[in-house]
Amino acid sequence: MRKLIFEDHFDELNEENWTVEVGGHGFGNNEDQFYTKRSENIFVKDSLLHIVARKETYEYRQYTSAKIVSKHKVHMKYGSMEVRMKLPSGLGTWPAFWLLGENIKEVGWPECGEIDLMEFVGKEDNHIHFSLHSKNYNHTKNNNLHFKHFVKDLTHDFHVYRMDWDEFGFKFYFDDQLLLEELKGDKSGSQDWPFDQPFYMIANFAVGGNWGGKIDDSIFPQSFLIDYVKIYE
Repeated sequence: MRKLIFEDHFDELNEENWTVEVGGHGFGNNEDQFYTKRSENIFVKDSLLHIVARKETYEYRQYTSAKIVSKHKVHMKYGSMEVRMKLPSGLGTWPAFWLLGENIKEVGWPECGEIDLMEFVGKEDNHIHFSLHSKNYNHTKNNNLHFKHFVKDLTHDFHVYRMDWDEFGFKFYFDDQLLLEELKGDKSGSQDWPFDQPFYMIANFAVGGNWGGKIDDSIFPQSFLIDYVKIYE
């Protein structure tokens, strides 16, 4: 029987759970947005978190958006995570819900590990991505542990993304359908498998960049909606 140890239904943006990050330095991916704390980019309405990307000049960028992180506030090591989300659409959109190792300050990326519960890019409409990154397996080497799944009319409605994580590996689900199982197997050491430590959560809506690609300015504003986040042990 799973035990619920954390939930956020976004009746408010709870600062005990999340920090809203600000900046526009490209984040290692040549992204085109500037993340702000403004209500134009992030707000709660009808118990939904709205992260809104806009076409506008702000600071030194031509787009704005928002990003929240749970670092030093909420983390998980093993267990089950479930997030209900509705994705934006259109060329240049790049929303994600993902996790990084709490030791990132000490060891950096990708040594800290990265778990991508959901990534989506508008240029690959109707496809969702799950992936794991480590020092020896990551996208810069084109060998990250990755799975892409087609979903018709993906962005038209809310869907539930879930992962089950234990000392043996991961299982990723979409609307309760098991899509990917990635086992630790013979991977040993933190450079292969840094997933035996606490990780914190990130939800962001990037625009353009190395993977987001070409941007269609006519689509904005676009919204990334999150209904809830739950963690079980």
